Amino acid sequence: MRKRNGVLLVVFAVVLSSAASAEKQTGSAALKDFQPAGTTDKKNKTQQFDFIFDTTNQEYTCRTKSKIKATDYPVGSQIKYQVDNDKGKVKNASGKETGCTIVRVEQLRSTPAASPK
Repeated sequence: MRKRNGVLLVVFAVVLSSAASAEKQTGSAALKDFQPAGTTDKKNKTQQFDFIFDTTNQEYTCRTKSKIKATDYPVGSQIKYQVDNDKGKVKNASGKETGCTIVRVEQLRSTPAASPK
């Protein structure tokens, strides 16, 4: 019993330290794309949407599960984002915030500078 408690204590300490070291990524970006995702049915009555936006080195696709108005998030408008592992939040210019789940991350390639000829 004592051995199990000691192991649980060590596991708990490791989980807390890793959670504390994980940083939330926040910033501002232009909304690159906004698309409906999936279909509605009797079980899932709320239409889901995908927010697509770029950070400095990654492109994120974040899927909503809450009811929102598509007109609140025009493509090309500025949004504020927060990414924490697989959870995200997107806030539009008027202050409406929507929680979402990160469903795709793409590493952006840096484009080489054009060499003079």
